[in-house]
Amino acid sequence: MNILLRRVLPPVVIIVIALVVVSLLNATKKTPPQKPEEQQLPVVNVMTVKPQTISLELPSYGTVMPKYKTQLVSEVQGRIVKISPKFVAGGMVRAGDELAVIEPFDYEADLRQAEATLAQNQAALDEEKARAEVAKVDFADFNGAPPALGLRLPQLKGAEANVKFAKAALERAKRNLQRTVIRAPFDGLVHSRNIDLGQYVSLGNQLGELYDTAIAEVRLPLANKDLAYLESIDHPVTEVSITTELGGKRLHWRAAVVRSEGVIDPDNRMVYLVAEVKDPYLRQYRDPGQLPLKYGSFVNASIQGRTVENVVKLPNYLVRNHEVTVIDPDNKVEIRHVNVVRTDVDAVYVKDSLKAGERVALTTLNNMSSGQLVKVVEQDSDASLQPQGANTDQRLANTGE
Repeated sequence: MNILLRRVLPPVVIIVIALVVVSLLNATKKTPPQKPEEQQLPVVNVMTVKPQTISLELPSYGTVMPKYKTQLVSEVQGRIVKISPKFVAGGMVRAGDELAVIEPFDYEADLRQAEATLAQNQAALDEEKARAEVAKVDFADFNGAPPALGLRLPQLKGAEANVKFAKAALERAKRNLQRTVIRAPFDGLVHSRNIDLGQYVSLGNQLGELYDTAIAEVRLPLANKDLAYLESIDHPVTEVSITTELGGKRLHWRAAVVRSEGVIDPDNRMVYLVAEVKDPYLRQYRDPGQLPLKYGSFVNASIQGRTVENVVKLPNYLVRNHEVTVIDPDNKVEIRHVNVVRTDVDAVYVKDSLKAGERVALTTLNNMSSGQLVKVVEQDSDASLQPQGANTDQRLANTGE
């Protein structure tokens, strides 16, 4: 029994003492202070807006075509005896250049015959004038009014009419002889030639087609609603910037809208403006390295629209249902309805809705509501809200819906 107590009692005592110590420690330990949980605020990037005055630009496109083009037609008949080396498709000609010659021999003979007829009729007229003078002398002592036939007045009028007829025939013969030479009516580009050397052409045969190179035209379609952004709808005279790719280079040309076609196309419901480009083939002056704007080229155009004041340009992803997120000075969210005057692929133009110095959130968050507190990350530039290279007086905005 004593041996059992000696073996069992010490471990039991040790366990009891350990439990007592643990109980004492738990009873005397201090509770650590409780820290309030920090509220996690959404982090947003903002940019300070700056309203500005901009000139809206309306995008369009079109094909370059000549303002004037003409079909060269034979006004006399005969055989083609000469063709100018310039009279080929793609040839450049000046006004008055000789393009082709129709055999002139018959027309030269007609001219000489007309000259001879005129000389003969002129001699007959002179003879009748002399006879009329003699008749006046013969009837000087005649009692009463002398007869017109006696004074040879009808014969004199007939001789004068013959002279007029001969002069008209002479003028016609001269014109026909001149028409045997086909000349360019203006500085132009030969689009096509329909004749060959030795070919016989009749009156009215088409000889070729010539494009004027002084002025090019581009028909620019616009949606009917876009006309509201022009300075004048009835007289849309404004500048146009034209760009195209040619020969691996990007060409820029200045043009001017000169008129509206005034009707809505029933097929695409568009209104067409017509822009003109002066000297597209650079025949008057050419800068080094500049390339001509060739007919048939497809071009993109930016039509200068009306000037709008107090406009802010925003990235288009920030505006949803005409609303943007504004962050007030207390870093609270304000969902604001804005007046959108124009949108394009990259930007939205807002008018009279944002004041200078206000901050627009560039970060889009789900379930963001007015009055919500956010943490703001400031941006040091508002370049993304403005066109590249713009100044404070005017901005060019490439627009389109």
